[in-house]
Amino acid sequence: MAGFLDRAKEQAQQALNQGKQKVDEVQAHRASGDLLKKLGAAYYAERKGTGTPEATQAALGALESHVAEHGDGFLRS
Repeated sequence: MAGFLDRAKEQAQQALNQGKQKVDEVQAHRASGDLLKKLGAAYYAERKGTGTPEATQAALGALESHVAEHGDGFLRS
């Protein structure tokens, strides 16, 4: 009986870890969308004359940091 419970506990832990990984992926994907949106808004504002190149560069830097940490897979989906 103890072996069964140990296997069940191990399977539950694996499922929990997979769930956490999926949540992390979804959060990273949402964050990447937000960063792209901010970059687009900063670029648009700069082109209209209401933004600054520094704001665009800061948004680009934040996006590049995110890509370095999470990859650029979100750009293809």
